[in-house]
Amino acid sequence: MTATTTTMTLYDCSTAPSPRRARIALAEKGVAHATVQVDLRAGEQLGDAYRRINPQCTVPALVTDDGLVLTDNAGIAAYLEARFPEPPLFGSTPAERAEIASWQWRVEFEGLLSIAEAMRNRSPAPGICALPGPVDYAQIPALAERGIARLQRFLVDLDARLAGRDFIAADRFSIADITAVVAIDFARIVKVQPGDAHANVKRWRAAMALRPAMSL
Repeated sequence: MTATTTTMTLYDCSTAPSPRRARIALAEKGVAHATVQVDLRAGEQLGDAYRRINPQCTVPALVTDDGLVLTDNAGIAAYLEARFPEPPLFGSTPAERAEIASWQWRVEFEGLLSIAEAMRNRSPAPGICALPGPVDYAQIPALAERGIARLQRFLVDLDARLAGRDFIAADRFSIADITAVVAIDFARIVKVQPGDAHANVKRWRAAMALRPAMSL
Protein backbone atom coordinates (compact mmCIF):
# COMPACT_ATOMS: atom_id res chain seq x y z
CA MET A 1 0.00 0.00 0.00
CA THR A 2 1.27 3.46 -0.92
CA ALA A 3 1.40 5.73 2.09
CA THR A 4 -0.62 8.93 2.02
CA THR A 5 1.62 11.78 3.15
CA THR A 6 0.17 14.21 5.67
CA THR A 7 1.47 16.55 8.34
CA MET A 8 -0.49 14.85 11.10
CA THR A 9 1.20 14.20 14.42
CA LEU A 10 0.40 11.25 16.67
CA TYR A 11 1.21 11.63 20.35
CA ASP A 12 2.11 8.08 21.22
CA CYS A 13 3.58 5.81 23.87
CA SER A 14 5.21 2.70 22.47
CA THR A 15 4.41 0.55 25.52
CA ALA A 16 0.74 1.48 26.01
CA PRO A 17 -2.25 -0.30 24.43
CA SER A 18 -4.45 2.68 23.58
CA PRO A 19 -2.00 4.47 21.26
CA ARG A 20 -1.16 1.14 19.65
CA ARG A 21 -4.73 1.00 18.38
CA ALA A 22 -4.21 4.35 16.65
CA ARG A 23 -0.82 3.28 15.25
CA ILE A 24 -2.33 0.17 13.70
CA ALA A 25 -5.28 2.06 12.22
CA LEU A 26 -2.97 4.66 10.66
CA ALA A 27 -0.79 1.90 9.22
CA GLU A 28 -3.74 -0.06 7.82
CA LYS A 29 -4.95 3.13 6.15
CA GLY A 30 -1.44 3.87 4.85
CA VAL A 31 -1.34 7.33 6.41
CA ALA A 32 2.18 8.66 6.98
CA HIS A 33 2.49 10.91 10.00
CA ALA A 34 4.90 12.33 12.53
CA THR A 35 5.14 10.72 15.95
CA VAL A 36 5.92 12.24 19.34
CA GLN A 37 6.56 9.81 22.19
CA VAL A 38 4.97 10.65 25.54
CA ASP A 39 6.74 8.99 28.48
CA LEU A 40 3.92 7.73 30.68
CA ARG A 41 6.24 6.15 33.22
CA ALA A 42 7.82 9.53 33.84
CA GLY A 43 4.41 11.21 34.08
CA GLU A 44 5.02 13.33 30.99
CA GLN A 45 1.33 13.15 30.13
CA LEU A 46 0.60 15.16 33.29
CA GLY A 47 3.03 17.97 32.49
CA ASP A 48 2.01 21.40 31.29
CA ALA A 49 3.33 20.89 27.76
CA TYR A 50 1.16 17.85 27.08
CA ARG A 51 -1.84 19.25 28.94
CA ARG A 52 -1.89 22.06 26.38
CA ILE A 53 -2.39 19.41 23.71
CA ASN A 54 -4.73 17.14 25.65
CA PRO A 55 -6.10 18.39 28.99
CA GLN A 56 -7.36 14.86 29.68
CA CYS A 57 -3.71 13.77 29.99
CA THR A 58 -4.20 10.56 28.00
CA VAL A 59 -2.67 9.06 24.89
CA PRO A 60 -3.15 8.82 22.02
CA ALA A 61 -3.78 12.28 20.67
CA LEU A 62 -3.80 12.99 16.96
CA VAL A 63 -3.26 16.53 15.68
CA THR A 64 -4.46 16.76 12.10
CA ASP A 65 -2.90 18.87 9.39
CA ASP A 66 -5.67 21.45 9.76
CA GLY A 67 -5.16 21.77 13.53
CA LEU A 68 -7.95 19.50 14.80
CA VAL A 69 -6.94 17.71 18.00
CA LEU A 70 -8.47 14.26 18.53
CA THR A 71 -7.90 12.81 21.97
CA ASP A 72 -9.44 9.33 21.94
CA ASN A 73 -9.48 6.27 19.72
CA ALA A 74 -13.15 6.63 18.84
CA GLY A 75 -12.60 10.08 17.36
CA ILE A 76 -9.31 9.15 15.68
CA ALA A 77 -10.76 6.06 14.03
CA ALA A 78 -13.90 7.88 12.88
CA TYR A 79 -11.82 10.71 11.41
CA LEU A 80 -9.46 8.35 9.57
CA GLU A 81 -12.36 6.33 8.16
CA ALA A 82 -14.10 9.45 6.85
CA ARG A 83 -11.00 11.06 5.41
CA PHE A 84 -9.32 7.90 4.11
CA PRO A 85 -12.19 5.54 3.29
CA GLU A 86 -10.02 2.87 1.69
CA PRO A 87 -9.52 0.28 2.93
CA PRO A 88 -12.69 0.45 5.02
CA LEU A 89 -12.27 -0.50 8.67
CA PHE A 90 -15.92 0.04 9.62
CA GLY A 91 -17.54 -1.89 6.77
CA SER A 92 -19.11 -0.87 3.47
CA THR A 93 -22.81 -1.68 3.90
CA PRO A 94 -25.29 -0.76 6.63
CA ALA A 95 -25.31 -4.35 7.88
CA GLU A 96 -21.51 -4.55 7.98
CA ARG A 97 -21.21 -1.23 9.75
CA ALA A 98 -23.74 -2.24 12.39
CA GLU A 99 -22.09 -5.61 13.02
CA ILE A 100 -18.60 -4.12 13.23
CA ALA A 101 -19.76 -1.33 15.54
CA SER A 102 -21.43 -3.85 17.82
CA TRP A 103 -18.35 -6.04 18.10
CA GLN A 104 -16.08 -3.05 18.48
CA TRP A 105 -18.14 -2.02 21.50
CA ARG A 106 -18.06 -5.54 22.94
CA VAL A 107 -14.30 -5.88 22.57
CA GLU A 108 -13.77 -2.52 24.25
CA PHE A 109 -16.26 -3.09 27.08
CA GLU A 110 -15.73 -6.79 27.77
CA GLY A 111 -12.07 -7.04 26.82
CA LEU A 112 -10.06 -3.85 27.15
CA LEU A 113 -12.00 -2.42 30.07
CA SER A 114 -11.71 -5.71 31.95
CA ILE A 115 -7.94 -5.59 31.60
CA ALA A 116 -7.90 -1.96 32.72
CA GLU A 117 -10.01 -2.82 35.77
CA ALA A 118 -7.64 -5.61 36.75
CA MET A 119 -4.43 -3.71 36.13
CA ARG A 120 -5.33 -0.30 37.49
CA ASN A 121 -7.00 -1.51 40.67
CA ARG A 122 -4.20 -3.74 41.88
CA SER A 123 -0.97 -2.37 40.40
CA PRO A 124 1.55 -1.23 43.02
CA ALA A 125 3.55 0.65 40.39
CA PRO A 126 3.92 4.39 41.07
CA GLY A 127 1.90 6.57 38.75
CA ILE A 128 -0.79 3.95 38.06
CA CYS A 129 -4.17 5.47 38.94
CA ALA A 130 -7.45 3.61 39.07
CA LEU A 131 -8.58 5.59 36.01
CA PRO A 132 -6.48 7.32 33.34
CA GLY A 133 -6.38 11.08 33.33
CA PRO A 134 -5.53 13.94 35.66
CA VAL A 135 -7.63 12.82 38.66
CA ASP A 136 -5.99 10.37 41.07
CA TYR A 137 -8.93 8.09 41.87
CA ALA A 138 -8.38 5.47 44.56
CA GLN A 139 -7.89 1.82 43.64
CA ILE A 140 -10.68 -0.64 44.47
CA PRO A 141 -9.16 -4.13 44.81
CA ALA A 142 -12.50 -5.89 44.28
CA LEU A 143 -12.68 -4.38 40.80
CA ALA A 144 -9.38 -6.06 39.96
CA GLU A 145 -10.89 -9.43 40.83
CA ARG A 146 -13.97 -8.66 38.76
CA GLY A 147 -11.80 -7.55 35.84
CA ILE A 148 -10.01 -10.90 35.75
CA ALA A 149 -13.32 -12.77 35.82
CA ARG A 150 -14.74 -10.61 33.04
CA LEU A 151 -11.61 -11.05 30.93
CA GLN A 152 -11.71 -14.83 31.27
CA ARG A 153 -15.35 -14.80 30.18
CA PHE A 154 -14.48 -12.54 27.25
CA LEU A 155 -11.95 -15.09 25.99
CA VAL A 156 -14.59 -17.81 26.09
CA ASP A 157 -17.10 -15.67 24.20
CA LEU A 158 -14.53 -14.48 21.65
CA ASP A 159 -13.42 -18.05 21.02
CA ALA A 160 -17.01 -19.06 20.33
CA ARG A 161 -17.45 -16.10 18.00
CA LEU A 162 -14.34 -17.01 16.00
CA ALA A 163 -15.35 -20.62 15.40
CA GLY A 164 -15.24 -21.04 11.63
CA ARG A 165 -14.45 -17.35 11.12
CA ASP A 166 -11.35 -15.51 9.93
CA PHE A 167 -12.44 -12.14 11.30
CA ILE A 168 -14.47 -10.97 14.26
CA ALA A 169 -17.21 -9.17 12.33
CA ALA A 170 -18.76 -8.92 8.87
CA ASP A 171 -16.41 -11.49 7.28
CA ARG A 172 -13.75 -8.85 6.72
CA PHE A 173 -10.84 -7.27 8.59
CA SER A 174 -12.11 -4.36 10.65
CA ILE A 175 -11.50 -2.01 13.52
CA ALA A 176 -12.89 -4.74 15.80
CA ASP A 177 -9.97 -7.00 14.89
CA ILE A 178 -7.50 -4.20 15.65
CA THR A 179 -9.01 -3.58 19.07
CA ALA A 180 -9.16 -7.29 19.88
CA VAL A 181 -5.52 -7.86 18.92
CA VAL A 182 -4.47 -5.05 21.24
CA ALA A 183 -6.66 -6.44 24.04
CA ILE A 184 -5.40 -10.01 23.69
CA ASP A 185 -1.79 -8.89 23.60
CA PHE A 186 -2.15 -6.49 26.51
CA ALA A 187 -3.86 -9.11 28.68
CA ARG A 188 -0.40 -10.44 29.48
CA ILE A 189 -0.05 -7.51 31.90
CA VAL A 190 -2.60 -9.24 34.15
CA LYS A 191 -1.23 -12.71 33.38
CA VAL A 192 -4.20 -13.87 31.29
CA GLN A 193 -3.57 -15.28 27.83
CA PRO A 194 -5.44 -17.60 25.43
CA GLY A 195 -4.82 -21.25 26.30
CA ASP A 196 -5.78 -24.68 25.02
CA ALA A 197 -9.45 -23.88 25.57
CA HIS A 198 -9.22 -20.91 23.18
CA ALA A 199 -8.02 -22.59 19.99
CA ASN A 200 -10.02 -20.29 17.73
CA VAL A 201 -8.60 -17.17 19.36
CA LYS A 202 -5.07 -18.52 18.98
CA ARG A 203 -5.64 -19.39 15.31
CA TRP A 204 -7.09 -15.95 14.62
CA ARG A 205 -4.26 -14.17 16.45
CA ALA A 206 -1.66 -16.11 14.47
CA ALA A 207 -3.36 -15.04 11.23
CA MET A 208 -3.50 -11.41 12.41
CA ALA A 209 0.27 -11.53 13.01
CA LEU A 210 0.77 -11.86 9.24
CA ARG A 211 -0.47 -8.30 8.77
CA PRO A 212 2.53 -5.92 8.90
CA ALA A 213 0.64 -3.30 10.93
CA MET A 214 0.24 -5.73 13.82
CA SER A 215 3.94 -5.57 14.57
CA LEU A 216 3.58 -1.90 15.58
